[in-house]
Amino acid sequence: MKLYKGSRGPAGCEVLVVDGGEPQPLHHVLRHSPDGFEWGYHGSGPADLALSLLADASGDEDLAERYYQAFKREIVSELPGEWWTLEAAYVVTWLLEARRRAAAAR
Repeated sequence: MKLYKGSRGPAGCEVLVVDGGEPQPLHHVLRHSPDGFEWGYHGSGPADLALSLLADASGDEDLAERYYQAFKREIVSELPGEWWTLEAAYVVTWLLEARRRAAAAR
């Protein structure tokens, strides 16, 4: 089971991907924040985290581009301050539901 683990420490925010082997840093898809990931509010660091999580979990950066601001508002802005864990399956499920809602709204 693939997991994302975020933690805040003296060196800043770190997000790791845990997928069976040694945890690896989440690839930062840079759109807004050259300073890195953040969470717990609406801003540039949370926007980049939302985009990076969606892109990694779905494997589709173009799809992630369409939904990352909503994911930031609904999920990333609500993540707790010091540490958190998200399952990749949860991220993909959220994305599928967001696509369904968007299609129904058309």
